[in-house]
Amino acid sequence: MIRILVPRLASASVIALALAAPTAISPMLASPAHALFGFGRIVYDPTNHAENLLTAARSLEQINNQIQQLQNEAQMLINQARNLASLPYSALQQIQQNVQRTQQLLSQAQSIAFDVQNIDQAFQQQYGNVSLSATDQQLVADARSRWENTVGGLQDAMRVQAGVVGNIETNRNQMSELVGRSQNAAGALQATQAGNQLLALQSQQLSDLIAVMSANGRSEALIEAERATAAEQGRVQRERFLTPGSGYQPGNAQMFNGSN
Repeated sequence: MIRILVPRLASASVIALALAAPTAISPMLASPAHALFGFGRIVYDPTNHAENLLTAARSLEQINNQIQQLQNEAQMLINQARNLASLPYSALQQIQQNVQRTQQLLSQAQSIAFDVQNIDQAFQQQYGNVSLSATDQQLVADARSRWENTVGGLQDAMRVQAGVVGNIETNRNQMSELVGRSQNAAGALQATQAGNQLLALQSQQLSDLIAVMSANGRSEALIEAERATAAEQGRVQRERFLTPGSGYQPGNAQMFNGSN
């Protein structure tokens, strides 16, 4: 903070009173005639001298007021500089790394990824209607593929959950640092920037929550799809078993001696 020290003068009235005192002491000084001292032809006029001192006192008071105004303006500039000072801390890189880590876990989804085209294709091939003409070997292979998808979905959900839990400690450290920076901010800009980074951290945590919900929902959907397809496959196999065959057809029989 800039401080300018200026000595204060006595008020103008006190100075005038002090200068006017000699006129009350000596009747000679009260005379309208000018007093003449023995230093050449120098004439001393007490009234004119007092007026000059009052004028000087008023001028000095104005200078003091101007200096005080400059001090106030300097303090205002210092406060503005503090309000414009940038926050010397950024959690953006760590937040982006956490989001990227969660995205990588989601992109590593097994068999059926989080992609609309991939999901549609997989359901048409593995979770569609079971054909009556499919062989038993094909039915078993399709059932095993659906089971692998379900197990893979459960594993993916658990991996995403583990990754999000791993971000909790990092988020806690960032939140503590940002709150401390906000409370100790030197100006409005630093407080605003700390608040914006806290909002970014909250957005990252919401993204983690959405990722967990999506992974869990995917695994549950695969379980239900497997159950529905297994029920359909069971219906088809039961229908094939109960469908009567062509029955007995008579034919020629060959005896041991080769005669009919």
